[in-house]
Amino acid sequence: MSRPDPEELAEIELRKDEEPEAALPGVIRRPSAAPTAGQEPALSTSHPFYDVARHGILQVAGEDCHGRRVVSFSCCRMPPSHELNHRRLLEYLKYALDQHVESDYILVYFHYGLSSRNKPSLHWLQGAYREFDRKYKKNLKALYVVHPTNFIKVLWNVFRPLISHKFGRKVTYFNYLSELRVHLQCDQLAIPPEVVRYDEKLQSLRKGAPLPPAKTPPPRPPLPTQQFGVSLQYLKDKNQGELIPPVLRFTVTYLREKGLRTEGLFRRSASIQTVLEIQRLYNQGKPVNFDDYGDVHIPAVILKTFLRELPQPLLTFKAYEQILGITRAAWGRSSVGEF
Repeated sequence: MSRPDPEELAEIELRKDEEPEAALPGVIRRPSAAPTAGQEPALSTSHPFYDVARHGILQVAGEDCHGRRVVSFSCCRMPPSHELNHRRLLEYLKYALDQHVESDYILVYFHYGLSSRNKPSLHWLQGAYREFDRKYKKNLKALYVVHPTNFIKVLWNVFRPLISHKFGRKVTYFNYLSELRVHLQCDQLAIPPEVVRYDEKLQSLRKGAPLPPAKTPPPRPPLPTQQFGVSLQYLKDKNQGELIPPVLRFTVTYLREKGLRTEGLFRRSASIQTVLEIQRLYNQGKPVNFDDYGDVHIPAVILKTFLRELPQPLLTFKAYEQILGITRAAWGRSSVGEF
């Protein structure tokens, strides 16, 4: 029997990680809110990497006891892969680090929150490691990995041929935030609340203490061009008052022109990767040409996905009973006529 490739191994380990975390009462595995005003200055939509920076994945806050700048990377702030262009993420990381790599600095990696839904591919990680050349590695004095799992071991085995012994000595693993606090002033770090709560639950399980109550984080701000998962009012405001959202207009137009004679329309599924790719394009305000995909069922799936992810249904909760009454009355008249 052939052994699974590294990408499959990484996926298996991530899913194993998710099982015990999901069993912890109150642990919420979803992207957290962007940093509050007290942590970071308000982010302008004119920022060259607003689409990535708005998630708050990378934070620069505080210094260690030697006066070295501390940069943190939080996996729990990474949205699902279809909402984040990983190439743009890499460009943003280099853009942000360029402002600090001329001096000594520390990188803190919060692993909690990385899942099969938001992880980059191993191919992307390998390319990213190569792009972070000597310029970035020379003044990196320590890489602290917080809450490591078996997934990290898989990564280490994959990257071992690339990682120098000198760089490997800079890596330190911490199972708890209390261990990190020995080296850093954590009150200066913008540690995501999810990471703090997860650490508290790990500590409670270790000590047998009662678990603290869970809190649901508020949502992070959407992109100005966001199409999926936002309200119709938001779409109207960002679409210069146009009443019909672009996704709805383009998919319906395409289906009218090329799909009305297709058997099983709205009943067939589509590749999840294709759906995620199209969602990402729409959310970034980029055009989508359904002819490129060669399957008329795809725009039908996209239309259903758009309607399914609306925060409020098209018929609204307020009008639900009234509309239900209308349909019941219509059904009753139909039944009497048939009788």
